[in-house]
Amino acid sequence: MRNRSAHKTVEFINVRLLKARTAASALAGALLITACAPTEVAAPESPRPVRTVVAGSSTSSTTAAYSGEVRARYESNLSFRTGGKVLSRLVEVGSHVKAGQPLMRLDTAQETLQVASADADVEASRSRIAKLQLDISRTEPLLSRKFASQSELDTLKQALDEAQAGLKMALARQQINLNLRGFSELRAERTGIVTAISAEAGQVVGAGQPVLVVAADGEREVVVSVPESRVEELRQAKDMQVSVWALPGKHYKAVLRELAPDTDTVTRTYSARVRITNADESLRLGMTAVVHLVDTETSSAIRLPLTAIYNKTGDALVWVLNPKTQQVSSRKVVLGGAQNDTVWVKEGLSGGETVVTAGANLLVEGQKVLVTGGKP
Repeated sequence: MRNRSAHKTVEFINVRLLKARTAASALAGALLITACAPTEVAAPESPRPVRTVVAGSSTSSTTAAYSGEVRARYESNLSFRTGGKVLSRLVEVGSHVKAGQPLMRLDTAQETLQVASADADVEASRSRIAKLQLDISRTEPLLSRKFASQSELDTLKQALDEAQAGLKMALARQQINLNLRGFSELRAERTGIVTAISAEAGQVVGAGQPVLVVAADGEREVVVSVPESRVEELRQAKDMQVSVWALPGKHYKAVLRELAPDTDTVTRTYSARVRITNADESLRLGMTAVVHLVDTETSSAIRLPLTAIYNKTGDALVWVLNPKTQQVSSRKVVLGGAQNDTVWVKEGLSGGETVVTAGANLLVEGQKVLVTGGKP
């Protein structure tokens, strides 16, 4: 019985070993087949589609235009040097006046009374001086005869000195009041045109309050607003021309005279005054004018779309395409002024290069691209 039981145990173990060997052989075969099978390779990345343009040097000049209005070189805000009630206004808006011509008058009744009071003070000071001089002339003989003391004479002389000083003060006050009465008439400082009036007859005005504006004849300017990105372009402009909407086909020469050091608090633009060098009588105040900047670039440059420029670490770069390998490489450029949707490249390109204009921000160095469109 024991032999038969052991024999069955051996047979069971042999069957289990045979099954294990068969499973191991199958696994080894599967691994061998897998190892011998060819490995799948990732498909190469397809070229990225881009648009390009052929860079070319341009000898044409950049032109920018700014709208403004014609103004006078000198505009005077006139005011009275004394306060009072406006008695009469002698001009109208648009009146042409000459230098020294009366423009407005104040009521002089108050000033006349002040002049009369000052005249009375002057006469009173003179009478006091005369009386003291007479007293001194009478006291001096009495002093020699011992009928008057030295202190009495000294007191009279001191009083005379004070009276003479009071006379000087009264004379000065008299002159001030005479001047104030003369200031009651407002006169034109320059020959020109009245452009604004802010006071009427019967109105009480204070000293220094602007009541009238006169635009002087002669030089004419155009006042324009310039964005901060174009300030240097305006400074470096070689040639400026002014055209007027009311005078089609006529152009005037101009130069930059004044540029505001700070921006307007509302528009955030810089105010500039451009002087017209050959202004004539047909150029009237308030006309709508356009200032044209010509030759803002110092030399010929290459013009590219703004989309061709991308920034990296603060540098302006473009992607240049190699037509043979269809690969791109970055190149640093120096930019000039911008105009509309284009920018001028001063340095970095010599002309003839194929530059990527669409998709520049998605490329990497040496990447292959597929040109889908673009015009040279």
